Amino acid sequence: MNSILRIGGLVLAATIAITHPASAQDKILLRFSTAAPPPDFLSKSLERFKEEVDKAAPGQFEVRLHPGSSLFRQGTEVPAIQRGNLEMSTMTTFEVAQQIPEWGFLNRAFLFRDWDHVAKVMKGPIGERYKKDVADKMDIVILAPTYLGTRQLNLRTKRDVKAPADLNGVKLRMTGGPEWLLLGEALGVTPTPMAMPEVYLALKTGSIDGQENPLTIMNAAKFYEVTEQVVLTAHLVQPVFYALRKQTWDKLSAEQKKVVTAAAATAATQNNEARLNDEKQVAERLKTQGLIVSTVDLKPFTDHADKVYAASDFAKAWNKDLLQQTVATK
Repeated sequence: MNSILRIGGLVLAATIAITHPASAQDKILLRFSTAAPPPDFLSKSLERFKEEVDKAAPGQFEVRLHPGSSLFRQGTEVPAIQRGNLEMSTMTTFEVAQQIPEWGFLNRAFLFRDWDHVAKVMKGPIGERYKKDVADKMDIVILAPTYLGTRQLNLRTKRDVKAPADLNGVKLRMTGGPEWLLLGEALGVTPTPMAMPEVYLALKTGSIDGQENPLTIMNAAKFYEVTEQVVLTAHLVQPVFYALRKQTWDKLSAEQKKVVTAAAATAATQNNEARLNDEKQVAERLKTQGLIVSTVDLKPFTDHADKVYAASDFAKAWNKDLLQQTVATK
């Protein structure tokens, strides 16, 4: 009798499993990685992306968020997407330029005037060509551009900075990658590649002399605890992209593509509005936390950058026509 019950129970369980397969097996997995610290607006916008996807397509996606390089180290996300080990990241123009060098001019110091300039370029024909090249040559779909901020210099100890020569010998943390290091040279520093999670301790111990980031990220990462000065160079107005593995995108239905695209647009808008609003006041907030915030005449910096890029082998690969069109965009 017991054996019959056991057999009947197994048959019933198998029937249930066939009729109602595990929901986790049905869901489309989207692992979303970013180097942004968890408190930063970019990481918060990933949470909004997940909320929007779950609301618009309940039970269809499993969105897993990994802020602060908690799944992949900064700079390794794009190769992970291309290997199929990751579905989404907040990809940078620097990562694109490593594989499509003609677009490297987007990493040039002092290229963009402000976020409005970036947005107009990315929404226009230049941005459409950029998205097509990334999809065709990298197998990555750009869902939406979003604003990481305007990058500024942040020094461990105060200096009188009036020109790039005053930064000679300063070991400044830069994101890893050849064009990031070129950006450091354009600023006059000694660029030192380092992953974002290591920067706080490196500043505290003095193994680096400074770092460069948008003020909102400096604040979120609490770098004001281990530095003394911000120099407002505004050397890079930086977009990043909600980026999705093309093979994953191609498997989505038309309706699911609309869901993730709309969710990315909503999340990007949340990030942009919050960051732009915070940038209006974050400099004053950093002053109250003890940082000296210094303004500089940018002409010596732009002149130095022009010389560095003119001599660079990387710049030889840039699409000069697109560079001029970007500068001319109003």
